[in-house]
Amino acid sequence: MRRSPAVAGQFYHATASKLTQQVEQYINRNAQKEKAIALIVPHAGLIYSGPVAGAVYSSIEFPETFVFIGPNHTGLGAQISLMESGEWEIPTGVIRIDEKVSHKIAMNVPMVTKDVQAHLFEHSLEVQLPFITYLSKEIKIVPIVILSASVKECRMLGEGIAKAVRDVGYPVIIAASSDMSHYVSDEVAKKKDGKAIDRILSLDPEGLYEIVVKERISMCGYIPATAVLFTAKALGAQSAKLVKYSTSAEVSGDYEHVVGYAGIVLR
Repeated sequence: MRRSPAVAGQFYHATASKLTQQVEQYINRNAQKEKAIALIVPHAGLIYSGPVAGAVYSSIEFPETFVFIGPNHTGLGAQISLMESGEWEIPTGVIRIDEKVSHKIAMNVPMVTKDVQAHLFEHSLEVQLPFITYLSKEIKIVPIVILSASVKECRMLGEGIAKAVRDVGYPVIIAASSDMSHYVSDEVAKKKDGKAIDRILSLDPEGLYEIVVKERISMCGYIPATAVLFTAKALGAQSAKLVKYSTSAEVSGDYEHVVGYAGIVLR
């Protein structure tokens, strides 16, 4: 099936020409591109998180496929929902699902459910697509969204994805879609987000999960990020770099109620 865009005209421009112009302002054509194993990227409206996402995508050598893992905001579908086949459409293109990778993930991780319903209205993965279609017309994706998972389940998912990536033998990047703190002051967001970011930069999935729960950090995608850290470590990641951090205050001017955005590359 072909998934239609759910948030075009809300999170990003609804016409191809305007969306191309919108994304273009966030892409640095002169950025040095390096190979990456995994990413952490935000998923707010592009006017807010576009500069962070654009900085990340500008800094990497593109793979053949992105495995995107995001939080399930809608509550629809299964605990861990994989859209195994089909296409995703946005104004600037149609992106095919990499069925070879998705089949292997489904085989490797029994708790993953093949499910379309969870993806129909979820924005966390869709808002990544304007960036990847701008930079590559041949890219494929594997979409996964998570309602809930323990650290143990994150490890099982992450390591199962890593095995799938090794098995296919061609370049695949795993990306966790997550915003950081929600609706706290700019000062509190930067303080709390710093603690979570430190765990990510230390390649510490258990530590990230623990600090988010302990400190009540309202990082919506901490579970996808935990899973991706397990994947990255299983694939040999040695380092992580914070490419860019910002909050919504830089656009809205409201420093009392902000959302934080972090862009991180793992190599």
